[in-house]
Amino acid sequence: MPAVAIVGGGPAGLSAALFTAKNGLETVVFDTDETWMHKAHLFNYPGIRSISGDEFMAVTRGQVGDRGADVRVGEEATDVEADGDGFTVETEDDTYDADYVVLATGADRSIADDLECSFDDQGTVDVDLDMETSVDNLYATGAMVRAEEWQAVIAAGDGASAALHILSKEKGEHFHDFDVPDDVPALED
Repeated sequence: MPAVAIVGGGPAGLSAALFTAKNGLETVVFDTDETWMHKAHLFNYPGIRSISGDEFMAVTRGQVGDRGADVRVGEEATDVEADGDGFTVETEDDTYDADYVVLATGADRSIADDLECSFDDQGTVDVDLDMETSVDNLYATGAMVRAEEWQAVIAAGDGASAALHILSKEKGEHFHDFDVPDDVPALED
């Protein structure tokens, strides 16, 4: 059973998956590959001089997979239900149980609406500073929570914030994810 199910594989979802998987939580990402990033070219993202959205997605998916997340490109989450002990995520292929769900579906807020999350006056999902919705252990990120601030770097930050909050809950103390050169694991070729 994945501890964290992430619905959406753009910058927010992949950022959340990177942090949770890297830190030992079983993580699955349901990625329809319909991200706006395929129309983007990044040269305003810190650490990146210039990269196409397609290339950014390929590199980021690889990075997330390298850190242990199960990235399921093409497997759409068709339903998410809160069941009291966590969540059930349904796809056409299978059903998954998870302790936490991170919604990263761009401006599509339908799953949050189905789960009866609170919305704000602008019609966006209402979250706290850690991206948690009014439903315990359910997080919303990126364009779901912002009326017009749709930037990859903002969405990635939202995903990281949600992941660090989940990791803090799991570890029972405020968690920092900070690596120094001696801690960085080598990548396998």
